Amino acid sequence: MTCTSLNRRGLLAAAAIALPALAFARVSAQTAPPSQAGPFRFKGWRNAETDAERGFFEVPEDRRDPRSRKIRLGYVRFPSTAARPGPPIIYLAGGPGGEATGAATGPRFPIFMALRAVADVIAFDQRGTGLSSTIPERPASTRPVPEFTEAGLTSYFRSELQSAWADWTKAGVAMAGYNTEQSADDIDDLRRHLGAEKIDLWGTSYGSHLALSVLKRHGDRVNRVALSSLEGQDQTVKRPARIDAYLRQVDALLGTDPAARAAVPDLPALMRRVHARMEAQPALTAVTLNGAPAEIRMGGFGVQMLASGLIANPRTLAMLPGLYLALDAGKTGALTPFLGDVAGLLNLRGMPEAMDLASGISPRRLALIRREARAAVLGEALNFPMPQLLGAIPGVDLGDGFRAAIRIDHPALLIAGSLDGRTPLAEQDEVAAQFRRKSRLVVENAGHNVFEAHPEVQPLLVRFFRGEAVADTRLTLPPPKFQVA
Repeated sequence: MTCTSLNRRGLLAAAAIALPALAFARVSAQTAPPSQAGPFRFKGWRNAETDAERGFFEVPEDRRDPRSRKIRLGYVRFPSTAARPGPPIIYLAGGPGGEATGAATGPRFPIFMALRAVADVIAFDQRGTGLSSTIPERPASTRPVPEFTEAGLTSYFRSELQSAWADWTKAGVAMAGYNTEQSADDIDDLRRHLGAEKIDLWGTSYGSHLALSVLKRHGDRVNRVALSSLEGQDQTVKRPARIDAYLRQVDALLGTDPAARAAVPDLPALMRRVHARMEAQPALTAVTLNGAPAEIRMGGFGVQMLASGLIANPRTLAMLPGLYLALDAGKTGALTPFLGDVAGLLNLRGMPEAMDLASGISPRRLALIRREARAAVLGEALNFPMPQLLGAIPGVDLGDGFRAAIRIDHPALLIAGSLDGRTPLAEQDEVAAQFRRKSRLVVENAGHNVFEAHPEVQPLLVRFFRGEAVADTRLTLPPPKFQVA
C-alpha cells in the first residue's frame, strides 16, 4: 500500500476504483496531524475516533556516515486497555512507502483497536513516510510524458531518479541511508524510545521484508511476529513464472462461470494478445495531466503494469477480464478510470525507490527472472521500476548477506490470501520455511490485503499476541464475480 507514485507497489492502478487500499493511504497524507508530540483524538475508519498519542524520536539518517544529519521519526500510539499490557505491538506498513498512520485510518482501524486489549499498538511511519517524511518533495517534472512502453518508462525513470538523487544529495539528504537495514535499526531505536525490553511485530508485504531484517539484526529484542503477504529477503522482484501460475489459477476460476468462460475462453492468451499489439503500436489514451485533459501513448507494458495492480485483490481482479475484452476490441477509453492524474503517477518520492534499490536482487535470481520474463504474461512489469532501475545509482545495494535466509525461532503467525497476485503463495512458502515455530492462516479467495478480508482474522491476531496457541487454519470467502461486460 503506497501513495500514487509509479513504483513497484503503487503501479498505474492508483485511482480509488482500482486500488482502494491506496485511497486511505492518500487520505492520511492529506489530513496528517500536526507535528507536536502528545495526546490527541485520532480519526479512524468511518468517522470513528479514539484517544491516541503522537510521539517522535531522532536517529542518524545514515548510521554509517558520521556526517549525515539527524532525522525525526514519528508514530501514533494507541494505549492498551489491558490491566497488564504485553510488549508493544509495532505495525510495519507495506510498500515500501506505505504509512502505518494511513493504514490506521482505513479498514484496518478495527484491528488496531482490538489489539489494544493485549498491548499498546504503535503505528510507526518508517523513515521517509508520513510523520517521518524526511525527503523534500520535488517539483513536478518538466520532462515530456514518456510512452508507456517498457523502453519509454525505463528510460524516463532511470533519468528522473539520477537527477532527483543528485538534487536530494545536494540538499543534504543522505539518500544511501534509506535502506531496510537502517529501518530495522530504527525499529530497535523506537523500542528503546518506548522503554520496552521487547517488542512484537505486526506487518504486511514490504513490512514483512522489514520484519525479517529486524529479526536478523535485533532478534533478541523481538517477542513474537504476525506477518501477512510475505516478502522474503531476496524477493523484492517476484518470479514471472509464479505470476503465470497464479493467472492460470484465475483462469480456472473464470472457467467455473459459464458466461465468463464463453466471453473469455483463455484469459492468459487474451492478455498476451493485447500486450503484444499495444506494445508494438501504443494506443492514444485520454488521461488527466496536472488537472487538465491530455493524452498519452499507452503500450502493452503500461497495461501489464496496470494488471499487476489489479491482481492484488479479488475486488479489482474481478475487473480484469472486462478490461482486456474492451482493449482487445480497441476501446482504450476503458483505461482512463484506472489512471488518475498521470502527473502523480510519474513522480518520485525517494524512499520507495531507494529502499528497493538497496534491497536489490541476487545475481542468480536476476538471471532466473530475466529468463522467465521472456515468455511470461506480465513480463518484468509486476515490480517496476525494479529490476529496470538496477545500477542507476551505484553503491547502494546491501549485498547478498542482507538477502540471505535465516533460521527464525520466534513464535509466528503467517497469514496469506489464496488470490494474492502481488506476493503469490508459492513465493510466501519459501519465506515461511525459515520459521520453525509458526502457525499458518490461509484465507481462500482473499488477496494481498488479507488482514481485513475475513472477520475471523482479527480475533486470531488478538489470541496470537496474547500468547495463546493458534493452530494452522483455513478460512473461506466467496470467489470473485468476474466482470466481462
